[in-house]
Amino acid sequence: MAKLMDERVSEELRSILSKLTSSVRVLLFIQTPSSCPTCIHQQELLTELCSLSDKLKLEVYDMILNGDQALSYRIERTPATVVLGERDYGIRFYGLTMGHEFTSLLEALLMVSSGQSSLDPELEPLVKGLSEKVHLQILVTLTCPYCPRMVHLAQQFALVNPNIQADMVEVGEFTDVALRYNVTGVPKTIINEAHSFEGAVTAWALYLEILKAVNPGEYIRLEEQIREAQGTRRIRKIEEDHDYDIIVVGAGPAAMSAATYAARKGLDVALIGKLLGGQVNYTASIENYLGIPAISGADLTESFRTHLESMPIALDAGITVTQVQKQDHHFLVSAEGNHQFKALALIYCAGKEYRRLGVPGEEQFIGKGIGFCATCDAPLYRGRRVAVVGGGNSAFTAARDLIAFATEIHLVHRRKEFRADALLVEEAQAAKNVVFHTPMEIRHSSAVTGSQASPSSPLMARSGQIWR
Repeated sequence: MAKLMDERVSEELRSILSKLTSSVRVLLFIQTPSSCPTCIHQQELLTELCSLSDKLKLEVYDMILNGDQALSYRIERTPATVVLGERDYGIRFYGLTMGHEFTSLLEALLMVSSGQSSLDPELEPLVKGLSEKVHLQILVTLTCPYCPRMVHLAQQFALVNPNIQADMVEVGEFTDVALRYNVTGVPKTIINEAHSFEGAVTAWALYLEILKAVNPGEYIRLEEQIREAQGTRRIRKIEEDHDYDIIVVGAGPAAMSAATYAARKGLDVALIGKLLGGQVNYTASIENYLGIPAISGADLTESFRTHLESMPIALDAGITVTQVQKQDHHFLVSAEGNHQFKALALIYCAGKEYRRLGVPGEEQFIGKGIGFCATCDAPLYRGRRVAVVGGGNSAFTAARDLIAFATEIHLVHRRKEFRADALLVEEAQAAKNVVFHTPMEIRHSSAVTGSQASPSSPLMARSGQIWR
């Protein structure tokens, strides 16, 4: 069998590997060549590499025959390479570690051997302090020169915090991953299966992205501090003994836009609302906002908030207005907690709240499979199975909007009779992909696992049936 490395390359690698300070175990999980053609190439590469240093020990396991080991190391696919030092640092390579990713492998070996992350001394304690479980997947191609930077950065984070696992995933090898995460550019970083971003970023930026995914409140606090230090955040706390020109009631896009306009006109404006962004926060993907082909509701809300906070606006986001009264030449705005504010004028943009099912699991999956607006979201469910809950015009309008996209629409209603207009009911009944379930109530919502999961979360009805 011909060697992959000539003598010159082998000598260069011996020199690099001479810097290993302690032993490193390299575990390779493979399957038969018919099931995993690239497994044999990864095994050849690692065999040659590990022969160049007595501090490297290669262990090869069959994914099927050695299922217990695969399970203990949480191996999902093959070929999988695990780099172990004094402990399992959560460093995984899925696919070939050739091309530019050979650099990532070498960096991982040296880092694990030394036990030193080389992170910024101010950042490392913050990374260590993350108490939430974090799964980082860096999606790469072997020809990408920028990908190794993100792979190494993720693995640095994993080295210092046992709650973090860092996977390199070669999307050229695993096309199902590329389709699942809609990969159009690399490197692409996936955090806990849900939050993602493209491109190589700094260590501080990666830390903020992780916070955004696992601890949004702390992320907002730190991000605000950064912008205040940069002078780009001019928001201030609302005061009860201050007479404002305008108070804007609400915190959604309309309220934020109104407050921004008023501030640009030089008016003394305050904004009071419950949740910045309002219902936009509950939308997984927005594809009809002009100028932006696709963006998550959370990211769009963040851009709104950043713009709003660049203005000299008084803000109290997180409280609900309970009463508005006219008092002489002022409006008196009362809010929960016995707070009162005054202004010469009032702009009311409080909006509405979507009606909830009130079942376990619902809040967890709002914006992550459970949605409220089929008019906007129907194209996202192309080729999927969807449940629509209700029996009025809203439910049947949603079902109608989904007919052209979803393969199956399960309409669940707690009563036998429908309250929707007869024309809407007839239209749904005539559609071949609409199935009716009455009288029935939704009792629980839970997550779907596996690569074939639908973007909608399963809904369990009273009978015990499940719709995905």
